[in-house]
Amino acid sequence: MTVHIERARSRRPVTWLTIIGAILLPVVIGGILVAALYNPTSRLDSMHAAIVNNDEPVTINGQMVPLGRQLTAGLVKGSDQLDSNLDWTISNTSDAASGLKDGTYQAVITIPKGFSAAATSVSGTTPEQATIRVTTSPDALVVDQAISQQVADAAASVMGTALTETYLNKVFLGFTTLGDNLQSAASGATQLADGAKQAADGSAQLPSGATQLASGASGLASGASALAKGADQLGAGLDTIASGTHGAADGAAQIAAGLTGLTTAPAPNGAAKATVDYATQTLDESKTLAGTIGGMLAANNCIPPAVPTDPALCQSLGTALDQAKAVATSAGYTQGYAEGTVTAIDTIAGKTNELATGLTALANGTSQSADGARSLGGGAVKLAGGATQLSSGASGLATGAQSLSDGVAQLATGTDSLASGLDKAATSIPRYTDTQAKDLASVVATPVVTKGGSSSLFGASAIPLLATLALWVGSIGTFIAVQAVPRGSLTSRRSSAMLALRAYGPGAAVGAIQGLLVAGVVQIAASYDWGTWSLFAAVCVVAGLAFAAVNQALIAVFGGAGRWIAALVGVLVIATGIVSTVPPVLMSIASVMPTAPAYTAMLGVLGTSGGVGGALVGLVVWGGLAFVATIIAVTRRRTVSAREVLTAQVA
Repeated sequence: MTVHIERARSRRPVTWLTIIGAILLPVVIGGILVAALYNPTSRLDSMHAAIVNNDEPVTINGQMVPLGRQLTAGLVKGSDQLDSNLDWTISNTSDAASGLKDGTYQAVITIPKGFSAAATSVSGTTPEQATIRVTTSPDALVVDQAISQQVADAAASVMGTALTETYLNKVFLGFTTLGDNLQSAASGATQLADGAKQAADGSAQLPSGATQLASGASGLASGASALAKGADQLGAGLDTIASGTHGAADGAAQIAAGLTGLTTAPAPNGAAKATVDYATQTLDESKTLAGTIGGMLAANNCIPPAVPTDPALCQSLGTALDQAKAVATSAGYTQGYAEGTVTAIDTIAGKTNELATGLTALANGTSQSADGARSLGGGAVKLAGGATQLSSGASGLATGAQSLSDGVAQLATGTDSLASGLDKAATSIPRYTDTQAKDLASVVATPVVTKGGSSSLFGASAIPLLATLALWVGSIGTFIAVQAVPRGSLTSRRSSAMLALRAYGPGAAVGAIQGLLVAGVVQIAASYDWGTWSLFAAVCVVAGLAFAAVNQALIAVFGGAGRWIAALVGVLVIATGIVSTVPPVLMSIASVMPTAPAYTAMLGVLGTSGGVGGALVGLVVWGGLAFVATIIAVTRRRTVSAREVLTAQVA
């Protein structure tokens, strides 16, 4: 079944199948693009990646820390913020390399041997940055590498944040310990300052004491010199005394010998002993005589009661007996006295001997004392010299003590300042509980977070971009099938405007239908609310109408080259709509293309950028200008020169 629409580059009529194909072209293109590119993070499980964990766990404070395993587990588990995760395979180096080569894996993440050691080195003196390596297949698709790198970076960031939180938690808890220690140090410094002040007070008295010591030492030197002189004189006197004492000892010894001779030597030298002997003999003879006279008395009956024979004889014998008894008594007394005298002389002789011995010892001791006195004199001389040196040293001590006093006073002042500074430092250092330290570490480790963003590689601009591209390509397809300028324009009696409108009509109708259908495909993929979708559908219809006018004008004005220009516009849509790092010249060109207001209007409807009204006006302006250009092109085709007429007649 055919319709009365001229086919481009052919006189065959356009069929309904051609019209349906033109209508469905942007729908198919848009559907394919939306299905393939919209929200790709929800289909990450279609990407196959391998994890090679070569990490060797480390031991910290007796506890094993296998960060490589933890990172592996985190990658395999995925994130709660994403609907899906990559299809991970825990592999080894050789299998991963083979898988990349034969296409089994699109990416390989390798955790090196020293990962745990490097990641935990932040608490040591030689910190090292832990790294992981991402390798993608040489024939990986355009965005596969970015997705793999993004996943690896996110995992590394999360682990790095966790390690940083642990480290900062210890640091903040260390602030509390440091503050307590500084407070203790401040207390100790205060005590030290007090002690230093007391030391300063004491050291202030030290110079005066040292001066007194110097003066006393000087007096001691003078006294020691006098002592040396006196000791020399004492030694000389003691020598004299020792000499005299030796003489006295000799005399005493002689006296003792003489006394001993009185009691031991015979008469006449031993007079005392002779006296004892004489008295004893006299006593014995007197007793014998008395006994004889007694016998004579008895013999002459002189003893009563006998009657004396011769009274005169008895009287003479009695008198003789009394005299003999008297002699015996006197001899007894004399014997006793003589024996006492001998005993006394012996005692005196012994004592005199002891005196002689003592005088000898005294003489010897006095000689030794003389020697000691002379030694004392020498020591006193040395003492005088030492005391002189002590006096000089004490004077130096007084000077040094003054410096010490000044220094200790400065120490006291400085220590007091130290105590004050430590106390201020201890007060200024914050103190945290375990909970506070943990919360603060979490904030400091991740001081800035983003909200409201999207984890999708194609954000809110994806649908406007794809819809614009689909409608533009659909419009190009329409005027590949449909004639842009009626063939009978030269002989037609209609105005150029009517002829242009007649050719535009089919393209406009197809463009409007294409807009509605593309909007329907978008709704199936994104499920917008009715109000948003309705406005989006209206923008798509306007864009379809405007694109039809522009593509008609390109072909009407430039012929086949117009389709080439239209293709370049489509390429610019793709090139400038994916990333913002496009060269400014391309962005400037794209911003004045007819696709720019369509993209802006759709983005304003689906996003928050606004500018929908202005963009719609831009589409209308582009459509109007394009239609005017088509009218001008139609008008030019209805004008021929005389040469062209002659040429046509000859032909």
